[in-house]
Amino acid sequence: MNHLKHPNPTRLAFAAPLLLALLLGACGGDKPEAMLASAKDYLAKNDPKAAVIQLKNALQANPDLPEARYVLGLALLRGGDPVGAETELRKAINLKHPVEQVAPPMARAMLALGQHKKLIDEFARVQPTTAVGKAELQTALFGAYSALGQADQARAALDAALAADPQYAPALMAQVRAKAVARDIDGALAQLDGLLTTAPANFDAWKLKGDILQGGKTLPTEAIAAYRKAVEVKADYVPAHTAILALLLQQGKFDEAAKQLEQLKKVAPNQPQTKYFEAAMAYQKNDLKAAREAIQQVLKAFPGSMQGLQLAGLIELRSNSLIQAEDYLAKVVQAMPESVVGRRVLAATYLRGGQPAKALATMQPLLKRDDLDATSNSILGQTFLQNGDTKKAEEYFAKASKQDPKNTRTRTSLALTHLAGGREDAAFAELQDIAASDTDTSADMALISAHLNRKEYDKALKAIDGLEKKQPDKPLAANLRGRTLLAKQDVAGARKSFERAVAIDPMYFPAVASLAGLDMADKKPEEARKRFEAVLAKDPKNGQALLALAEMRARSGGSKDEIAAVITRAVTANPTDTMPRLLLIELHLRNKEFKLALAAAQNAIAAVPDHPELLDALGRAQLAAGDTNQAFTTFNKVAALQPTSASPHMRLAEAYMFAKNPENAQRSLRKALEVQPDLLAAQAALVQIAMGAKNYPEALSIARTVQKQRPKSPAGYQLEGDVAANQKKFDLAADVYRTGLKVAPTSELARKVHAALGAGNKTADAEKFSAGWIKDNPKDVAFRLYLAETWLARGDLGNAEKSYLGILQVQPENAVVLNNLAWVTGKLKKDGAVAYAEKAIKLVPAQPTYMDTLAMLLSDKNDYAKALEWQTKALVLQPENSLFKFNLAKIHIQGGKKELARTELDALAKLGDKFGGQAEVAALLKTL
Repeated sequence: MNHLKHPNPTRLAFAAPLLLALLLGACGGDKPEAMLASAKDYLAKNDPKAAVIQLKNALQANPDLPEARYVLGLALLRGGDPVGAETELRKAINLKHPVEQVAPPMARAMLALGQHKKLIDEFARVQPTTAVGKAELQTALFGAYSALGQADQARAALDAALAADPQYAPALMAQVRAKAVARDIDGALAQLDGLLTTAPANFDAWKLKGDILQGGKTLPTEAIAAYRKAVEVKADYVPAHTAILALLLQQGKFDEAAKQLEQLKKVAPNQPQTKYFEAAMAYQKNDLKAAREAIQQVLKAFPGSMQGLQLAGLIELRSNSLIQAEDYLAKVVQAMPESVVGRRVLAATYLRGGQPAKALATMQPLLKRDDLDATSNSILGQTFLQNGDTKKAEEYFAKASKQDPKNTRTRTSLALTHLAGGREDAAFAELQDIAASDTDTSADMALISAHLNRKEYDKALKAIDGLEKKQPDKPLAANLRGRTLLAKQDVAGARKSFERAVAIDPMYFPAVASLAGLDMADKKPEEARKRFEAVLAKDPKNGQALLALAEMRARSGGSKDEIAAVITRAVTANPTDTMPRLLLIELHLRNKEFKLALAAAQNAIAAVPDHPELLDALGRAQLAAGDTNQAFTTFNKVAALQPTSASPHMRLAEAYMFAKNPENAQRSLRKALEVQPDLLAAQAALVQIAMGAKNYPEALSIARTVQKQRPKSPAGYQLEGDVAANQKKFDLAADVYRTGLKVAPTSELARKVHAALGAGNKTADAEKFSAGWIKDNPKDVAFRLYLAETWLARGDLGNAEKSYLGILQVQPENAVVLNNLAWVTGKLKKDGAVAYAEKAIKLVPAQPTYMDTLAMLLSDKNDYAKALEWQTKALVLQPENSLFKFNLAKIHIQGGKKELARTELDALAKLGDKFGGQAEVAALLKTL
């Protein structure tokens, strides 16, 4: 039996191919032509799925079979895949399959894809050889002409279709649709019923009947019955499934809709229509993550789907991703300017983002219409209210309230308009009446908010009692009571209310965060940490809790690696949540770890492609890492994704300035102004570029434009003053700045007046001005800080000290001032410097600059051990900070540790031009 254990290798070499051939013959030996014939049989039996399988096998064996491509296109079209059908039918044409035969189904596919003009251009002159083919093509052309508003051509195409085949059902149904469009609803239904009598299995006809019953008669129950007839005839007929789903969602019958969606998923699990309704259902359930994932699949297949873009906009609006919502909805309005829904949702996005002027511009075309629904009138009311036109706001809210008198939210908005118009007593009475008479809580919330805004805390608490009666099992009222009591300085009562909210719902994060904040205020960080960890114990992927822990680490002096680790946990837990990813990128950028920032941004885009905010962060990371060309590409992509946003053009301008290319920066800034003509940041940047080029007339013109656009703002005068100061016309600059101060007295303009007077050698006038300003504005800390820095620049430590002490009288816990005062006091050899520095660190424990100040002060007092401890902590937080390393060397010298000092100084010397203090380094090395 040895021959079995050691088989003949030569024999195996022949046997393997033979076995392979036998296997291939057993599982797929049919010739492509036979598989094609089999596919045709399956199509005849109305089984397109089986036909597709056979055709793909045939084409795998011979990809260049034109008839197989043609029949595969038919099967895909029959199976509801017009995208795939068009692809295969076009391949059939390229392989020389008769265009007369391909044109009719190709036309139907293109019509389904909305390619109306292309369909007409390619196939209007084709003459199919069969009557059915002619009827099929002409009916598709009728649909294309109708979509483009070409009524005469549409009528001629339909007549040609019926002339070719008077019994062609799709053409007859087109006639029915034409009657329905002409509002002959009864005539359309009568003709359709006649068609269904002779062809009861015509699922398209049943679908059309449902459409007419819904659109023409507004009979949703009867319409759903007709759609269900279509599904009975053809179980995988997607249009009927989706029509049922749309009506059920419209009626708020979400349980029935969920069941219908399950049926659709069984027959068409990966179809874009199925994914659309998955997104819609998830949106209704407020599962925004699932909704976003599903709608992205729709938009990937159909980037121009208006329905998909609109739902994507709604999802992002509810997620408070306003930039992305604006992008989606702007595309809808641009493509469908008559869309009332698109305009009002885009306007709502602008209102949420604090852009009421854009909201008004968006809604402007609707003002001429007198057929707006209550929701649109309500949005118009909100738009006018935010634009300060309370009279118009009241008019539209009143219309909405009249159209839908039971709508509590509209009545509430009307009451708020009265409140904005100064009719406070009537408004509060209306809100109280609505809150008392309705189970909806919108009036309660408006009443509570109005009282809180007026600091009427007791009245707010009374309104919260009313809310709690409506929602005794929800944490909202208890949380609001806690916030109100906190505003009243009743910390104990607030804590008790927040604890009640958490008792009702342990996962209610606003109350958890408020309790943690109280713990931190009581110097109990461990208690605060435990609260967030308790949430994470129940929900390990809770992004809010993870980010709160990261913030705690930052506030308590945690290292950058510790903070990054917690944010990374949040990223891992919720890969498609953009906030943790943005925070991680920002953390690395702030720490000047540009490679890490770039890697985090690239990972973010891989997880959430084409997200404008993430792309913006990627561009900034690329710019920081020195990859200017990639940054240009990224910011241009953001600009393409957000055609109505000025922000990407501003980023491009920043990148061009970084690359020392002011000409292109100027072009980008002007593009930003095309989008937003009064964008002050772009105007200010253009003024800077013009001044840099000594083009003062241009700079002055821009400044004067700003003055006209913003007559109540000092911004234009500030820019004009800057132009004068840049030309060293300091007297003129001071006068212009003073004019701006008359428009609006701002701290920044006051600083500029003082600086201009100083630069013009009018020291006495400058001191007189500063004294007067401080007397009139004793709480202007920014101006006092500016004065202190000015004294420091002049080397006048005594006056700098006085300025800092003056600020502490207004803000005794200003950590920046305490740190600077510590440094000045130390230089003056006065007592108290260490105490100031220690207080600054106590207020902001994780600030390495403050640690550096304290370390140097301790070193001056010959406390080497403590000085070394604090400087080491500073370097842990910023290990690449060369100034901290230089100060560490000085501490070692002061402590007699010359070798340690030499090590630090040698390392700094190797940095060359990268460290600007090389002269000091060389001088210290000589002392060693």
